[in-house]
Amino acid sequence: MGTVTDAPSLVPALPGGYYTDPAVFEAEKRRIFERSWMCVGRADAVPQPGRFLRADVGDESVLVVRGRDGEVRAFRNLCRHRGARLCTDESGTVGNSIRCVYHAWTYGLDGRLIAAPNMRRIPDLVKEDYGLHRLRAEQWQGYVWVSLDPDAPPLAAQVEPQLADRLGGPAVLDRYGIDRLGTATTIVYEVESNWKSIIENFTECYHCPTIHPELTAALPQFRSGYGSISGGGGGAGATFAEDVEGFSLSGKAARPRLPGLLAEDDRAFHGIILRPNAFIILVPDHVAFFRLEPQGPGHTRVVVDWLFDREVMAADGFDPSDAVAILDITNRQDFEACRRCQLGMRSSAYRGVLVPAEHIIGDFYSYYLDALGGPPAASQQPGSAAGSEMGAS
Repeated sequence: MGTVTDAPSLVPALPGGYYTDPAVFEAEKRRIFERSWMCVGRADAVPQPGRFLRADVGDESVLVVRGRDGEVRAFRNLCRHRGARLCTDESGTVGNSIRCVYHAWTYGLDGRLIAAPNMRRIPDLVKEDYGLHRLRAEQWQGYVWVSLDPDAPPLAAQVEPQLADRLGGPAVLDRYGIDRLGTATTIVYEVESNWKSIIENFTECYHCPTIHPELTAALPQFRSGYGSISGGGGGAGATFAEDVEGFSLSGKAARPRLPGLLAEDDRAFHGIILRPNAFIILVPDHVAFFRLEPQGPGHTRVVVDWLFDREVMAADGFDPSDAVAILDITNRQDFEACRRCQLGMRSSAYRGVLVPAEHIIGDFYSYYLDALGGPPAASQQPGSAAGSEMGAS
């Protein structure tokens, strides 16, 4: 006999305006992206002094540079003279200094102003006062994380509670040694969808039996539609099908277990969401690390790195394509579904609901609405479902 409760089976989803309205996206940039620690790239993308990567955090262009002392620093990507953007490429080398192409103001790799034309004729130009604007940067799991908020707590305060919720703490993640792995493949997806839809899709598995035949063949627990791709609390994950040896399109495990893993990890799949812009998938022989770069209310760039043991990568015959294929197929299925939702959310008739298998999305709503700090002013676009509904949830 079933138990009758007062809990509703259908819970209202966020109104469409939260996904389509430019005013909402502007508020997200100010209140979420520019106040959080954002993952901006792999630390080994800047391996030597003078190497840089560029990233956007909210409306700010961020320059990440490795200094002569080996330290990775982050700066606002603008010259202190007239505000010209210093680096426009996504990555590259600046050499021994960072030089503005406009008036040749030149900065050391530590951000100090070291030269400017006719500097002796400008007695009130004090070098110490006109260095680059430095931002807070930390390295964790082999990635660089940047915060524009000088008052934000350390990165650990953002990620550790999320690890505790999903894995029961940091122990499971630490076994994979992500910071010691190398990047075998990177795929950049340009997704015509709001960033929140991508997180919500990764949160639930109600869609898995419908659109993911390859994934559910490897992980039969997802066929029920219940549960979460991002795992349960206390370290629980999904288990491979009996005839599956590894997380690959063929089902074969062509590579040995990652160093540091336990026997209990041999057939385990873990997915982790690290709000606001990172996902991690852990399987016995590799790790997939997702980085979301929101570009607009209806466009998100998703960068996925497939990470393997460096010694395995250096061996003759190493080929990650089988492992990459299953997740690449799954990603494209997910992103197409998100694209279709984005189109539908523009309708004035959109009134989405969450079924019981999707109620876990409510945890994301709670985080998101708290971080947003209240509904922004809606722009009242036709079909945005904004306005009076903007505060509904």
